[in-house]
Amino acid sequence: MTPVTFDSLVNRKTLPTKLLIGSFFFCLFNEPFSAFADDAQELALIKAQMRKLAAQVEAIEHRQALKKPYNTTARSARSARSLSNTTQTATATVPQHLVSDAPADPSIRFSADPNPQNVASAAPFRSHNAGGMPLGFQWLPEQSVSDKSRSSIDLSSSSPQAITQTAVDHLPPIFSIGGISVRLGGFVELSNIWRDSNMTAGPATAWGSFPYANNPDHGLSEERLSAQLSRTSILMEANPSKSIRLQAYVETDFGGAAGTANSVQISGYTPRMRQGYFTFTQKDWGFHLLMGQAWSLVTNYAKGILPRQEQLPAVTDNNQIPGIAFTRVPQIRIGKDWGQKYWLGLSLEDPQATVAFSSALSSGGTLPAGYGQTAGAKVYYQDSGGVLLNNSTHYTYNPAPDIVLKSAVDTNYGHYEVFGLARWFRSLSVLPGETKSTKTTHFGGGVGAGMTTPLGTNKLQLAGNILAGQGVGRYGPSLLPDTTLNSRGQLSPVPEIIGSLGLIGHPTSSVLLYTYGGVETASRRRYIGADGHQYGYGVTDLDLGGCDIEFGACSAQTRTLASLTAGGWWHFMQGHYGSVMAGLQYTYIRKFAFRGNDGNGNNVYPTTAGNTVYVTFRYFPFQ
Repeated sequence: MTPVTFDSLVNRKTLPTKLLIGSFFFCLFNEPFSAFADDAQELALIKAQMRKLAAQVEAIEHRQALKKPYNTTARSARSARSLSNTTQTATATVPQHLVSDAPADPSIRFSADPNPQNVASAAPFRSHNAGGMPLGFQWLPEQSVSDKSRSSIDLSSSSPQAITQTAVDHLPPIFSIGGISVRLGGFVELSNIWRDSNMTAGPATAWGSFPYANNPDHGLSEERLSAQLSRTSILMEANPSKSIRLQAYVETDFGGAAGTANSVQISGYTPRMRQGYFTFTQKDWGFHLLMGQAWSLVTNYAKGILPRQEQLPAVTDNNQIPGIAFTRVPQIRIGKDWGQKYWLGLSLEDPQATVAFSSALSSGGTLPAGYGQTAGAKVYYQDSGGVLLNNSTHYTYNPAPDIVLKSAVDTNYGHYEVFGLARWFRSLSVLPGETKSTKTTHFGGGVGAGMTTPLGTNKLQLAGNILAGQGVGRYGPSLLPDTTLNSRGQLSPVPEIIGSLGLIGHPTSSVLLYTYGGVETASRRRYIGADGHQYGYGVTDLDLGGCDIEFGACSAQTRTLASLTAGGWWHFMQGHYGSVMAGLQYTYIRKFAFRGNDGNGNNVYPTTAGNTVYVTFRYFPFQ
């Protein structure tokens, strides 16, 4: 018999105290964030953990059922024969990697659960803190090897999301946080870019800047390698009820260039926001709400008017092709659908304008005097960027957001849509002899349409869009000017048309071919000055004789840009390690200027052309 000592009495009293202190700290530090969740969230988390543990138990029990028993006596053999039918049935449904030749553990017994979960859907799981993690973080089941071998890349679409977006919607969730599932998407890209005129540009071609023959860069070819368009995305989704869905989407690439970025030794180009928005959907009402930065509602859509369904050309150039109408800006969008067939959307989008004039003129400068005037007005129409804006560029005065109203219909014969665009342009002017400025706002905008339709077969589609109006140049990749200035210092919208037509084919499931034609054209908006010359945009009395002479003076104003693009993608490798695609694209562009003269009274029509070739490789680790 162990004698009772003073130390043993002390230890007996100390033990409960230690247990209490240990229990306190265990409760304090285990699941520290669960105290902030309500009962429903905590209960949902516990149930999810229970289901996961039950599935793991079921998987282990099936695995044990297929193992060899410890003893090989006749009694064990008879017992094994009595279970042979059950074992054979289980083997047919259990993945091969769960079958083992190791001896079975007799302490593990079969569950009496009358409704066991399917083993194939329950395993395998990652064993990251099976008991749960802070904020309800939980790894979701891995895809089986057979599932991973089937790529989610779909090249049968007229605008494959894997090329134009990141196709994150078609990927399984990676993990969940509370009631939010998280999907990851993106790709790593390398593009080899060749242009026959040097533009000192990355993987986005400034279509309106192809130089005339007076510029020494004209005909000076440019070669560039770039990985800047490597892209990542994350899609977070929650479903509070059967009819409500919440989503948040963020998409970035490396198309930003900070002041220290260069290509000499370290190409330190910076991440930038491509898209970043959240959506609310009420399925029973057919109601859709979007807030954040996304593709404009002006953009053509392949289906409906929902985000990540845009009909974007499957091109490699990050500035698309001339003739495609789009912007990617902050906005508030409200949408309604009727049976996912008829759609109506209203979008309020961040405004900005481009301004051009026939002579050098900056904000705060004085215009040439108009006919019948003795002096010109002083004009103000933009300022340098301030806090959290780019201080090396300028921002126009914006009295109201751009407003887009679009209706669309999805039929068995394709997708069709029409829309209207409203814009406002503001300037300040000080007229001769006055000491106070006058604020003026002019209205602009236009109408447009788009379509995506199969041509008798799903292997061939036709996609097209058009936008016509005044002050809509911002919506084309060539960035023709939205406005110019009249003699009173007011911003005057320039008439323009933007349009494209594309043919997309799919000879096999792994090959996509495309060809696009596009055009952007502007008309005249000018006034006659006191000196008899024209001023504004689209003037026809400029001396343009130097446009064809190297180092000559050339102030030609662009009238029309026309382009032809052809290319394709080949999805040549896929598996549980991801997918690899290669793309090849050629674009020819022709630029035409407004008529001028050669200084001797003879008309001249400056024009120039350009060629670009892209060879692109993309690795999709998630697909």
